[in-house]
Amino acid sequence: MIRRRLGRDGPLVGAIGLGCMGLSEFYEPVSERDAIATIHSALECGMTMLDTSDMYGRGENERLVGRALRGRREHAFVATKGGLLRSDDDFDWRGRNGRPEYLRGACDASLARLGLDVIDLYYLHRVDPDVPIEESVGALAGLVESGKVRCIGLSEVSVDTLYRAAAVAPIAAVQSEYSLFSRDVEANGVLDAAHELGIAFVAYAPLGRGMLAGAAPFSAGLSEGDVRRRVPRFDPEHREANTSLAAIVGELARGAGRTPAQLALAWTVARGENVIALPGCDKPEQVAENAAALEVVFPEKTFGNLDDRFAPGTASGARFREG
Repeated sequence: MIRRRLGRDGPLVGAIGLGCMGLSEFYEPVSERDAIATIHSALECGMTMLDTSDMYGRGENERLVGRALRGRREHAFVATKGGLLRSDDDFDWRGRNGRPEYLRGACDASLARLGLDVIDLYYLHRVDPDVPIEESVGALAGLVESGKVRCIGLSEVSVDTLYRAAAVAPIAAVQSEYSLFSRDVEANGVLDAAHELGIAFVAYAPLGRGMLAGAAPFSAGLSEGDVRRRVPRFDPEHREANTSLAAIVGELARGAGRTPAQLALAWTVARGENVIALPGCDKPEQVAENAAALEVVFPEKTFGNLDDRFAPGTASGARFREG
């Protein structure tokens, strides 16, 4: 596994990690046995970054990761997040809390659920519009000073916010959705800013929530808890156009003797020396497929073809519904 550095002088992690969110909710149900086998497989394949959050499964995802790490802590780089809130009554409701006192308490709660003495990477999951980013990042920096966190990051931020945050404390990573379908971070400058500041860019949903890997279900056919019911790109009016786009990836991948997921991941990692791909999966065989994405060097013309066919804004439908 190729390794990438977090920040200018931070630790090295696998260039492909494992997004653990879907092992607890948001996609189709996964048994704990399969979820833990998936995490173990990722570590064995060199996908050392395990990404979770206190809001995934309302804390259960962190507990799951903690159970999976028993006896394997030294092989894993654990990233979790705080600051994004949920409601027990409304599945779709999201709130934000970036107050220093809240983040300190949230970090302590995450440590307890994970069963760890220190979190390797702690993100502000979403910026709180009512709290200056300097205050939130100052609190995260305090967690590093206290030894509870090794390094800090931000998720889904603007260029201005990223620069303001980096002026307060070293930012190891910035995380945003990034794939052939979602190239917003190229257009809005976040990817370039991360490179300039020496910050790792962690690309979540690099497989377009499964569509770039060949899965393109109708939103109406998904379970109520499947996040893709809330993603317009899976709606019937957008599905045909996006399925046709995804077929291009499949055709190019087969020509190189690889799978569509492997080509999509290789494209993502090739976007910069600071880019880390964070696909989610729920089976050991999918982990092995993803990990093998970097074993073959694809011709530059293949990536160039993808760049042309998947220009920013090409995908049909928005990333999320309004609000």
